[in-house]
Amino acid sequence: QVQVVESGGGSVQAGGSLTLSCAASGSSDRSYCMGWFRQAPGKEREAVAATYTGGGSVYYADSVKGRFTISQDSAKNTLHLQMNSLKPEDTAMYYCAIDGDPCWWVGSPDPRHFAYWGQGAQVSVSS
Repeated sequence: QVQVVESGGGSVQAGGSLTLSCAASGSSDRSYCMGWFRQAPGKEREAVAATYTGGGSVYYADSVKGRFTISQDSAKNTLHLQMNSLKPEDTAMYYCAIDGDPCWWVGSPDPRHFAYWGQGAQVSVSS
């Protein structure tokens, strides 16, 4: 069983920045597929960014490319999402998702492939 610890989020004006962090409980030497999904009211959950902490491809949704960046601590169980140039349409609940298997996706990561989820962090961007 993996516990997901999320932190970050908050409220900013358009153009501002926020950082989300996510950590998987357990060994820091183990690699995970980790990512963020977001869900706005009345909309489906969508993948924002994801990567395998053991190395490999990084996924970014087209809507966040060039603005959001994933970074990783030296520990393989911690990931950060730096969100710059935030827009009102980025407003949503952001969920960190983790799976023990290497990441794979066709088109975009499927939330059904992630076994463990954080409690969510609200990101609100005002115009």
